[in-house]
Amino acid sequence: MTTRLPLEGIRIIDLTIVWAGPYASLLLGDMGAELIRVESLQHPDINTRGQVRVPPAALATAGSQFPDRTPGPRPFERTATFNYTGRHKLSVTMDITRPKGREMFLRLVRQSDALLENNAAGTLEKLGVTWEMMLEANPRFIIITMPGYGNSGPYTFYKGYGANVEAVVGHTWLRGYADMDPTTTTPVYHADAAAGATAAFALLAALNYRTRTGKGQVVDISQAENTINQLPQPWMDYAMNRRVQGTLGNRHPGRAPQGVYPCAGEDSWVAISVGSDAEWAALCGAMGRPDLAGEARFADVVGRIRHHDAIDPHIAAWTEEHTHYEVMHTLQAVGVPAGPVLQQPEVFQDPHLRARGFFETVSVPHLGTHDYPGPSFKLSKTAAHIRRPAPRLGEHNAYVYREILGVTEDEYAELVRERHIGDTYDVLLSPE
Repeated sequence: MTTRLPLEGIRIIDLTIVWAGPYASLLLGDMGAELIRVESLQHPDINTRGQVRVPPAALATAGSQFPDRTPGPRPFERTATFNYTGRHKLSVTMDITRPKGREMFLRLVRQSDALLENNAAGTLEKLGVTWEMMLEANPRFIIITMPGYGNSGPYTFYKGYGANVEAVVGHTWLRGYADMDPTTTTPVYHADAAAGATAAFALLAALNYRTRTGKGQVVDISQAENTINQLPQPWMDYAMNRRVQGTLGNRHPGRAPQGVYPCAGEDSWVAISVGSDAEWAALCGAMGRPDLAGEARFADVVGRIRHHDAIDPHIAAWTEEHTHYEVMHTLQAVGVPAGPVLQQPEVFQDPHLRARGFFETVSVPHLGTHDYPGPSFKLSKTAAHIRRPAPRLGEHNAYVYREILGVTEDEYAELVRERHIGDTYDVLLSPE
């Protein structure tokens, strides 16, 4: 087995924020790419790293973001989300809004393969950097840009987080329960993770194109459009049949019965989905209710959808007598899709995930030792693991400036004096 990962030797400048972009670069880092996260001492990225200071009054709600619920003097290096998405990344500080920082940034572009960013459209231009400047500096350069609504159209410069994008493309309307209005629908931020995966795929495609042609390019990803492509059924149903799908709760337009049912124990549940007459008969047999399978009104999927409310109490009466794992194992043994609805502690303890080695134990001096979700893919020839924890601010300045950019000692000292290079935000160097 070789230890060389698929993207080893590929260097990516990371200007990502919040969740969609950091997830994309996380995937690329898992595949071996070198990720250089460009940060600014003057403009803290609170959306990604978290607050520079956490007021004591905010700890009641924000404390859960930190190990032992303690933000410490540098909370922006201790947030849970950043320490997950920041793995494999190197942190370099430079203020690209100033000429010297912009010069260093373009020098980094010349020594890199790609840039990944998911800021609002126009953000790079406001910082003083354009696509044209980067491609002129490096014609083989690949730029992956993924704002909420893309880089053209009436919504180009509209800001958006996952909750907004989900609403605009109709995802919020589709979720929830038939007897509740949209105010009860919690955001799932599907747009973020989905866009991150698409961006990673798009970068691989652009790298392949460059291998064949020697040319870089700009990839424009709209998180909104990408989300619609993740939900084709209601859109194609409307396009073909002019039928508007409403909220389905835990049900399905073509599978029945399907739902989440109570199990033995406090707040314990199981998800069951029946997709055929054979699975329905198997479910009834497992419940000890073959008589239900013989009822004419439940004989086919159309009847079961029509009489779903009549079926659910029978299933619940059986599931309540068993634990969620017992229900899963019993039904899976007879070919019925079922799975326990797990809370976070149960997920960490799940025997299947543990057997596959999904969670990896990582020790970091300023964070302690914790289990982290590992790479979501396994390549038979190259083993992907968490190789490097999330970076501290400016942790890799010396490596990037001296080894990649080749600055002299005098240049390095000047960049330190001008506060391009450092490891502490300017706001922390002045009184509150």
